[in-house]
This record gives sequence, C-alpha cells and structure tokens, in this order.
Amino acid sequence: MTVGIVAQRNNDRAISLASTLSDRLDEVSAAVVVDETTGETAVDHDDWERAPPETTPVESMDDCDLVVSIGGDGTFLYAARGAGSTPIMGVNLGEVGFLNAIAPEEAIETVVAEVEHIQKTGSARTRALARIRASGDGWTLSPALNEVVVQGSHRGHGGGATFRVRVDGATYTDNHADGVLVATPTGSTAYNLSEGGPLVHPDLHGLIVTEMAGAEGMPPLVVDADSEIVVEVSDRDTGVVVSDGRVRQKLEPPCQVVISRASDPIRLAGPPLDFFTALEKLA
Repeated sequence: MTVGIVAQRNNDRAISLASTLSDRLDEVSAAVVVDETTGETAVDHDDWERAPPETTPVESMDDCDLVVSIGGDGTFLYAARGAGSTPIMGVNLGEVGFLNAIAPEEAIETVVAEVEHIQKTGSARTRALARIRASGDGWTLSPALNEVVVQGSHRGHGGGATFRVRVDGATYTDNHADGVLVATPTGSTAYNLSEGGPLVHPDLHGLIVTEMAGAEGMPPLVVDADSEIVVEVSDRDTGVVVSDGRVRQKLEPPCQVVISRASDPIRLAGPPLDFFTALEKLA
C-alpha cells in the first residue's frame, strides 16, 4: 500500500515528524510519497536520513491508500483537495486543530496502526465529512470542506455588492453586504465564526448561511444539508467566489452562484475529535 504525507510548509517539526513516520511505515512495508513542497524541504533536512522521498502533486494524492496531513487546519484543507475519496488523517501541530485529531506524540503509532488495519482488512475506519460545491455559468469550483464565500470586488467602504440569497427558491435576504458565506458544520469554527456565524456541532447535518457585514444585519441561518442555496450578485462590475480560502472564480455581475452539498465527502480516518475540548482553545 501507499501512504501520502503532506507536511506544513516551513515547519521544521512537521518535516521531522514526516521523516520519522516515513521510516516507521517502511518497517511495515508501506510505500511513502510526499507532496512536492514537502519533498523539496525534505531533501536538505537533517532528519530525513533515508533517500529523498518520492514526490507527487497534491492533486494526485487520491492514488494513495491513506493520506496523512501534518500541521494545522490549513495543511489539512490543502491535503484534502487532492485526497478525493482516499481516507485522510490529521496530525495537529496548530493552535486549535478542529480537523486534526491526532496529537504529535501519538501520531506515529496511530498512523501505523491504521495502516496495519488497512493491510489486514482492505479498508480504513472512517467517518464522512460533508463538503459543498459552488457552480455558475460555465464553471464549477472544487468542493469546500469549510466554506464558500461570495464577495464583491473588495470589502469595506465602497465595496461589497447587492446579494439576493434564496434557499430552495425562497428568499432569505436581498441586501447590500460585503459578501455571503455558506459553511458546513465542520467549517462553522473557521471563517464563519469570525463573521459572526454560529458554532454548529460537526454531527449536525446542515448548512450555515452568514451575511458578511450586511447593511441591514440579517442574522445567520442554518438550513437543511440538502438545501440548494442560490446567491445572486448585482450592483458591481466584478466579484469573486472562493472555496476554502484557496480556489477562486471571478464573477461578472449580474450573475448567480449555486451552492449545494457535494456528492463526494471527505473520508476522515483516525480517532474522533473531542469537539468541546477543541472549543476550549478558542477562549
């Protein structure tokens, strides 16, 4: 079997842990590939005692049997972009780590135990995390695990746009705002929270619609996970849609963006996250 490793950029501890994990996986007859950025760093790293690791673009990590992200939530989201339906495990080197449930001191043996389970049974022990997808006239963005944001050309004075938001055909708001954010329960603790959206337990099957600095202050809304959310953008020459803070699509208003649950969830492997313990780190 093959394990893909994605280590946090410019994080010496992440590269060191990736090296140790690679050595242990070799002992249990599991091949290792790393993303290109990790590979470039590992070549000159003192802790990487083996031959330079085989590298692959992060977009090709779906060819692996298991993907391991080492870093913060941003590293996990980056790895998840390429993992597809491949199970992914997150090792937490960040401050909070809502997506990474494995402590670094437990990482090696936890990952190896899951690898041995896959070798024995042919499948990983996983749970699904829903993703959402944004699409428009002639384009579709890659799925977002946390959120999709629809904005005007820029935020603040003189920016924003008029956003009409419909949920399953019914109008929720028609208002001038900096933007509209649609989040999964997993993403409720990320950008959504900083925009005044609610905390939502990750086991809830729903979507969160949060207006960003709306002129009339419409409160956030939680809707069914299977709802179709249509955001109509007007009164601006340009706009943008952003998936998980990385993948962008330019808009030319008037236009509309359709956001709905993606058919391909993330398959999260490893121990369950203690959501309420993680919340304490936000205080």
